[in-house]
Amino acid sequence: LKLAIIGQSLFGQEVYSNLRKQGHKVVGVFTVPDKDGKADPLAVAAEKEGTPVFKFPRWRVKGKPIPEVVDAYKAVGAELNVMPFCSQFIPMNVIDHPKHGSIIYHPSILPLHRGASAINWTLIHGDKKAGFTVFWADDGLDTGPILLQRQCDVEPNDTVDTLYNRFLFPGGIKAMVESVQLIADGKAPRTPQPEEGASYEGIQKKSNAKVNLAQPAEAIHNWIRGHDKVPGAWTVIDGQSVTLYGSSMLGGSVPEGQPLDIEGASQAARVTKNGLVLYGTDGKALLVKNLQFEDGKMIPASKYFSSGESASVELTDDEKTMAEEIRNIWKGILSNVPAIEDTTDFFKSGAASMDVVRLVEEVKQKCAGVQLQNEDVYMATTFQDFIQMFVRKLRGEDQEEELVVDYATKDVNNMTVKMPYQCFINGKFEDSENGKTYDSISPTDGSVICKVAVAAAKEAYENGPWGKMNPRDRGSLLYRLADLMEEHQEELATIESIDSGAVYTLALKTHVGMSIQTFRYFAGWCDKIQGKTIPINQARPNRNLTFTKKEPLGVCAIVIPWNYPLMMLAWKSAACLAAGNTLVLKPAQVTPLTALKFAELSVKAGIPKGVINILPGSGGVVGQRLSEHPDIRKLGFTGSTPIGKQIMKSCAVSNLKKVSLELGGKSPLLIFSDCDMDKAVRMGMSSVFFNKGENCIAAGRLFVEESIHDEFIDRVVSEIKKMKIGDPLDRSTDHGPQNHKAHLDKLLEYCEIGVKEGATLVYGGTRVDRPGFFMEPTVFTDVEDHMFLAKEESFGPVMVVSKFKDGDVDGVLQRANDTEYGLASGVFTRDINKAMYVSERLEAGTVFVNTYNKTDVATPFGGFKQSGFGKDLGEDALMEYLKTKAVTVEY
Repeated sequence: LKLAIIGQSLFGQEVYSNLRKQGHKVVGVFTVPDKDGKADPLAVAAEKEGTPVFKFPRWRVKGKPIPEVVDAYKAVGAELNVMPFCSQFIPMNVIDHPKHGSIIYHPSILPLHRGASAINWTLIHGDKKAGFTVFWADDGLDTGPILLQRQCDVEPNDTVDTLYNRFLFPGGIKAMVESVQLIADGKAPRTPQPEEGASYEGIQKKSNAKVNLAQPAEAIHNWIRGHDKVPGAWTVIDGQSVTLYGSSMLGGSVPEGQPLDIEGASQAARVTKNGLVLYGTDGKALLVKNLQFEDGKMIPASKYFSSGESASVELTDDEKTMAEEIRNIWKGILSNVPAIEDTTDFFKSGAASMDVVRLVEEVKQKCAGVQLQNEDVYMATTFQDFIQMFVRKLRGEDQEEELVVDYATKDVNNMTVKMPYQCFINGKFEDSENGKTYDSISPTDGSVICKVAVAAAKEAYENGPWGKMNPRDRGSLLYRLADLMEEHQEELATIESIDSGAVYTLALKTHVGMSIQTFRYFAGWCDKIQGKTIPINQARPNRNLTFTKKEPLGVCAIVIPWNYPLMMLAWKSAACLAAGNTLVLKPAQVTPLTALKFAELSVKAGIPKGVINILPGSGGVVGQRLSEHPDIRKLGFTGSTPIGKQIMKSCAVSNLKKVSLELGGKSPLLIFSDCDMDKAVRMGMSSVFFNKGENCIAAGRLFVEESIHDEFIDRVVSEIKKMKIGDPLDRSTDHGPQNHKAHLDKLLEYCEIGVKEGATLVYGGTRVDRPGFFMEPTVFTDVEDHMFLAKEESFGPVMVVSKFKDGDVDGVLQRANDTEYGLASGVFTRDINKAMYVSERLEAGTVFVNTYNKTDVATPFGGFKQSGFGKDLGEDALMEYLKTKAVTVEY
């Protein structure tokens, strides 16, 4: 169709772009004039692509169409007017002119909420459903026949912004495009709007957005969120109007706080550590997160009573004297500067690093007791800023705010473990934006451990001291973090055990122990990241110097699995942080607790705010948003191959962010007849049953040479019968519960398929008769190459064994490599020549010879083929979080 787009805004721009992608011809764009020299986004997109753009200030004068404007419109020859968002009054002779008329987008389920503030009123009225309508324009106010409608649930703490961004914006764009196609295909309905249930509300402006506090709490909450962010609900506090943002209903007890009288409230409000608590006439409470004052300044509501502090410190007479003494110190160092003004910049005046040391030491000598560091000079480079910083330190006002943590506690393993359960964003624990929670379940007994907040991804903070910090200082902080993890290793191991089902001794040694080693290893790399100089052809008669620099990528996202919650965090985060990046990490939905405890320790270690952010939640929500976020430059993911493919696609479509993927595996283990049988049995069992089989590199298929096959199986079964299955906190337990019920159910189904296909179930295959998600270690033999068990990963304690003919090395290699995966592999033989021959031909990122599961922080880890690409651990992992810049200088 030939289309005229009449409208404005980003929404209009997206509708325009998507209609062009569908093959429709936009013959003209009619939008608003430039404002302050800046064109509307719709105009920008259209002008860039050469589409005719018209910017009429108005279409009518005194209710009558302007002839030259209407003539200019008619000249483009549109067959349909598409009006995605339009703030102008369009004459009916324009609306009715095209062959197919005009269609309009309206953000409500018509006939409800006709008018210009439909989204606001949807929330103000507390509607349970929201939606939008595409309708045929007529001469009424949002009364035309309906072409298409879509709706969604309204979340308890939705605001105008969240509702628009989550559904009305993306869904509306798709609906407008779909509607045009229906018209083009001759299939567009014209359903008259019913008058029953119709409503019209006026435009909400700041002047009529004052909140009535003399009503039930939910009505107050709906009014505030119905104006968030525009135009903003307000009330009067201490004689001035204050706008309220971020409202949510409060359940349970109200935190302690300081009372605050608010005009018109049924009872005094309360300023708490979480925000401003308001009470309705029904005695119920709601929480407001942020306040904005008349001068535009916005603060956390929890800071209301400290908000009056001015941006600069007023100096006492004694402090003024000290300031002049410090001015003299500056003058002594910056001898080339005629006078030290308040705006004098220390470094722009020629100071170097040794001058920083001199300044710090002279000031400390002059003013005994002040805690001053070299870094402070870099953060306050002008004389005025330096004095302000100095005085605050002198007064003790620069102390970091104490970290506020709401813990879930559990008395277990002869200790009381304290587990944070909220999102960790910008150095603070806070509830999710939409107030959602979910239960974190202990796989040992199925009990609820705590509620974990689910949050939308938030941009990590790239600015601040982290990027300006010396690499060696960054390494010192990571060493400190590793030390704190070691101090808390028993608590971390206990949390890991009750959250993931890992046997405590394994959690202590591997889950936590290797995590500590990983952070120490990468802390040592911080000041050893180097580029290189490159000899090139000189641009004679001049000379050239070319060198490369390794630089951090910026904001990185990390999405980790549930099998090794803390260790997977460490493998990726340590390299990411050592390279100088900031990160947003999403732990697995079922195992978030050690990640949140890690966040608490990172604050104690002195990691600056915003460097580490932890967002628990579902992969479909948090993980998807991270992969699509335009400000994230790298995403590291460990998980399944199908999800890895989806993430890679989203990362490519969004902003071509760098990706590293550690995905599924079906790792083959080849056991030859000349092996050390004792070792082969012990390591073969470990290759499958280590960490209950919930192990990325677990041997998914064992190939055992025919002459030793039966003996090998008999010895494995004999050893399995000796294994103790039970409470993972019991030090004598060998085998704990599977991570969660859905996974246990999947494993049982896996075994059922194996039996149906004709594999021999030698041992296990059933759930253990006790509370929790326990499964017997399982052994299948006679597994043929075409079977489901031979192709698919179980990710559980299921040993899948196939025979191969004596001496058939090349044949078993071909079978071992006949998989789309290539994460790990192994071979057991006393023949070193055979071992080297096999290891060279196995198509896997890691090959174990006469051992298995032997990973080390200095050894790169990652797969081939559909097991992914990129490396964790070792120097290779560091390169995943760096970019190379080439610099050429002519002199």
